[in-house]
Amino acid sequence: MSEQYEIEEVISEGEKRFELYRKTISLFLGPIVFLTILFIPIPILSTEAHRLSAVLGIVLIYWIGEAIPIPATAILGAILCVILGVAKSQTVFAPFAHPIIFLFIGSFMLAESMKTHKLDYRIALSILSLPWVGNSYYRVFFAIAIIPAFISMWISDSATTAMMYPITLGILATVNQLSGGGRSKFEVGLLLTIAYAALIGGIGTPIGTPPNLIGIGMIDKIIGVKIPFFLWMTMALPIMITMIFLMLIYMFSIYKPPLKEIKGLSDFIKQKRSEMGTWTRGQKNTLAAFIIAITLWILPGIVAAIFGTESNIYKLLDAHIHEEVVSLIAVLILFLTPVDWKNRKFTITWSEAVKIDWGTIILFGGGLSFGGLMFSTKLADFMGNILLKITGVDTLWGITAVAIGLAIITTEVTSNTATSNMLVPLMISVANTAGVSGIPPAIGVCLGASMAFMLPVSTPSNAIVYGSGRVPITSMIRAGIVLDIISFFVILIGLRILCPLLGLM
Repeated sequence: MSEQYEIEEVISEGEKRFELYRKTISLFLGPIVFLTILFIPIPILSTEAHRLSAVLGIVLIYWIGEAIPIPATAILGAILCVILGVAKSQTVFAPFAHPIIFLFIGSFMLAESMKTHKLDYRIALSILSLPWVGNSYYRVFFAIAIIPAFISMWISDSATTAMMYPITLGILATVNQLSGGGRSKFEVGLLLTIAYAALIGGIGTPIGTPPNLIGIGMIDKIIGVKIPFFLWMTMALPIMITMIFLMLIYMFSIYKPPLKEIKGLSDFIKQKRSEMGTWTRGQKNTLAAFIIAITLWILPGIVAAIFGTESNIYKLLDAHIHEEVVSLIAVLILFLTPVDWKNRKFTITWSEAVKIDWGTIILFGGGLSFGGLMFSTKLADFMGNILLKITGVDTLWGITAVAIGLAIITTEVTSNTATSNMLVPLMISVANTAGVSGIPPAIGVCLGASMAFMLPVSTPSNAIVYGSGRVPITSMIRAGIVLDIISFFVILIGLRILCPLLGLM
């Protein structure tokens, strides 16, 4: 998160104690589980699978308990795999250079430029200043949901929420002045909305949130099916839009406004826009690179829809316009386009570019490595059989429902990235064991992992609005439970309809 978006969080003593106990318990429990599994004979497993199961034992406990930084756990797991002879070093570390890693790097750097030049902030204010928004409570609420949902399709949900936070506080200050002050349910609803909309918006594109690319990468590596940028959007956008719509209906019904109109809001937005001044060269350059990237990302899919996948033009694009290459082209444009030619200052500097979340990149590489090893050692088959017997579900959509439910529950207590790393290969193996496609369950995990609505610890977006001291924990839990249930059915029904239509089977 860049400095301009940092938010001071208010954490209670009880929460601090809980985090301390959680980390301490997992720190010691992890090695105990690792050694126990390692030295207990499991004849049904090969030596490599047995040792990998021990490694996964400590990795999963450390991921859930966050005993050490989550990316460091991925490194620990990779090191243990090499030391224990699960696979050769080249095999273990090769996924850390998977092409999707470079899609991560490029898209993260593009997002960093947007934050550095406050392009996202300008876009948000531009939407809020549209005439149709005006001073209407409902239209403001609608805009406050649409803005973070759209921006979160391209940059992280936490950065999006942090960017929207001061804008929302300004709106609330205007409301409080007109209504005589005091905390209202409207205040709680508006703050929860920016966090929830950012979480939901992330599923809209492959680069919107790490679980999407984790799923795409594992589906490619394990199943051998590529999901292009445009195809993901075609599948995910209807689900995203439906979730935003239902979330707004729920918020409207629970958090009533103290006023029907927020007089003075348009003046507040105009003031904020005037403070930004005119478009800067950095904003223009970043927007140009952003538009070029989006165009090239979706162009092959549009060409395929119009001319078919057997057309020469599609084959040419498919062979040469790869998504990771596009993201790196966009970054190079930022490095090459000047904002001050006289002083040789360009749109983004290397020191700005490397502020990206390298931890997520390392974590993705680790997850991809563990997922591949689970299948190469046949450990995935063993675990799939066990889960199949436990659940008693062996149909495609039954397994997909289990995958979505597990992801939604797990992501409430650990990061969405760790959730996807743990569950995507597991659910693919369950599907393989049952003799059905692993694609819908894998996608179900990815989408479910972003639906972390219930607790402040579930995601940084929730922590930001809760840390303001304005959102009671009970309100977040109550709204989170309802939206978790809604999201389960929306994702399941959405995949049931869209996957067969789009050939994602």
